[in-house]
Amino acid sequence: MDHDTRMNYPLNRRHFLAVAAAATASTLLPAWPATAATFKGRIRKAMIVGQVTEGALQPLKEAGFAGVETTHIVPEAEAAQGRAVAEKLGMRIHSVLRGWMEFNSEDPKQVESTLEQTRLALRAAKGYGADAILLVPCRIGGMPMPEPWEFDIAFDEKTGHVERVAAGDNSRFEAYIKAQNRATDTSRAAVEKLIPLAQELKVVIGLENVWNNLWVKPALFRQFVGSFQSPWVKAYFDIGNHVKYAPPQDWIKALGPLIAKLHIKDFKLNPDGHGGKFVHPRDGSIDWPAVRRALDDAGYDGWATIEDGGLSLSEFSHRFDLIAAGE
Repeated sequence: MDHDTRMNYPLNRRHFLAVAAAATASTLLPAWPATAATFKGRIRKAMIVGQVTEGALQPLKEAGFAGVETTHIVPEAEAAQGRAVAEKLGMRIHSVLRGWMEFNSEDPKQVESTLEQTRLALRAAKGYGADAILLVPCRIGGMPMPEPWEFDIAFDEKTGHVERVAAGDNSRFEAYIKAQNRATDTSRAAVEKLIPLAQELKVVIGLENVWNNLWVKPALFRQFVGSFQSPWVKAYFDIGNHVKYAPPQDWIKALGPLIAKLHIKDFKLNPDGHGGKFVHPRDGSIDWPAVRRALDDAGYDGWATIEDGGLSLSEFSHRFDLIAAGE
């Protein structure tokens, strides 16, 4: 999930999907190279949709997408109707995108409200036949913190508490360190309350750290996700979101089998490596062949959802195929 959708996520998703679906011009696509690498794991192709209807899924089916991730959270019985629509087309609703929660809120009622929203998403996933939800536990900000290229984090391997976030004097980052550690503790407590339901429904809670200023280095995020020691809590890894902190292949190597799902987009770093902008897959700074090798080394065999708009569905499909082929 990208940072630009933090405040108005569903609207932005529907907008770019409408743009993508409206792009009907077809292009002549070159075949995969005959020398394409062979990988042990398969990456299944998906896009994001809102309400699951035949009209929303048919263009994706025709463009070669095998499944979707939905933002439309509805009661389980209604979600089952969406599952029937997808299965009629030979497609799969593989995940439900819940988005931002507020597990670090100082208001207990707000925490319980977001817990209940997550429970609804888990039950919707069960109805859709999805095996995971995407969940961003919380975010912090409004205080001095290092620039992405300045992070030099030291943390306690047992508690996940950050001791240092940058080299040298960390006194000006004291508030950030305190907020980070509180967010880790409150998020862990909240997610632990959700594990029994996730286990009952057999739906994985896929945690994402999406420009929320938390767990910004691979080892730290691995510690947080792994600390639950539960097969029902894993990482929902967005390949494009992490470029400004470390190369995506480094994240994948660190997270390994903790990765439940993938989002695909690209990020182009500025010439000095500091900052940049989101771009279409294969137009940015990501070394996609290295990412594909890292995924295979990690034993990844699962779904990847393109999180982008502005190109035709056929072009997105083609670019996905090249990534999956290690090109």
